[in-house]
Amino acid sequence: MRWGTQTTVGAFVLGGILLAVGAVVFFGKFNFFNPVIQAVIVFQDSISGLSIGSPVTFRGVPVGSVERIGIQFQPKTSTAFIPVTIRIEPDRARVAQPKGSAPLDVEDLVKRGLRAELNIQSFVTGQAQIDLDFDQGSDAVFHPDISNLPEIPTKQSVIQAAKQQLSQLPWRDLADNTNATLESLKTLSEKLDEDLPPLVESLKTTSDRSAQAVQAAGEAIKALQARLDTTLANINQLTVTADGQLSARGADLHKLLTAADQSMAQARDVLGDLRSVTSTRSADRANVESTLRDLAAAAASLRGFASDVERNPQLLLTGRKP
Repeated sequence: MRWGTQTTVGAFVLGGILLAVGAVVFFGKFNFFNPVIQAVIVFQDSISGLSIGSPVTFRGVPVGSVERIGIQFQPKTSTAFIPVTIRIEPDRARVAQPKGSAPLDVEDLVKRGLRAELNIQSFVTGQAQIDLDFDQGSDAVFHPDISNLPEIPTKQSVIQAAKQQLSQLPWRDLADNTNATLESLKTLSEKLDEDLPPLVESLKTTSDRSAQAVQAAGEAIKALQARLDTTLANINQLTVTADGQLSARGADLHKLLTAADQSMAQARDVLGDLRSVTSTRSADRANVESTLRDLAAAAASLRGFASDVERNPQLLLTGRKP
């Protein structure tokens, strides 16, 4: 009976020990089949927002977490270093080899350009995380006296660069310039408050006068247009009347010149008869010849004038220009 009780108690104790070991193995930080890869990252600036358990990512893919955060002060250089120990889960990060997968070699990856940077995980909560990536252009700075673990060098993140640039801005000068600008704007506003009402009133008066002037000009243009229409109608009517009168006078003048030409012909015939009657040495014959010459010249002038009038009837109104 006693032997059975001891056996039962021993079985319960052994089972409890096995359960405890199993809990430590499966729920703790021990992994006998896939040993955890540890590395250290040394920061010199503030790591605000980073805490134990913060994620470690590679190009956005979670590959581990922050395991421990410490601080070391160097009296010789009066500088403080913040070593952050991270653990990388082997089942999430592997290096592909020709014969399969192999564990990560942190030192080899560092030689190939692996770098770490601190970034904000959430702007709402302010939590931070560590991002890993390859950057051949970033210089590798190591701190061998701080930790025995493989070290991943850091590089400046975009947020840290922005903070550094912001810290270098001349905030005092900017504040003074801003105050001076505000004072200038205040003075300008007060000056505008004093000058704008009279200016607005003057502009309103000028606008009213301009409107009146434009209205008066419009009315004057309308009246002038009516007068121009009447004048153009009168000129057109006068032109038509003048053309009619010139046409009528041209016909009468043609009749007159025809009758004058006939009279001249008759006069020449009469004078011819008289010349044949009179003696060649007679004074009357000489007068008759002179009269005939004058009549011939007058007839020639009348013919020329008639020709000019036929070509340009307006000569009856304007006359020949000198």
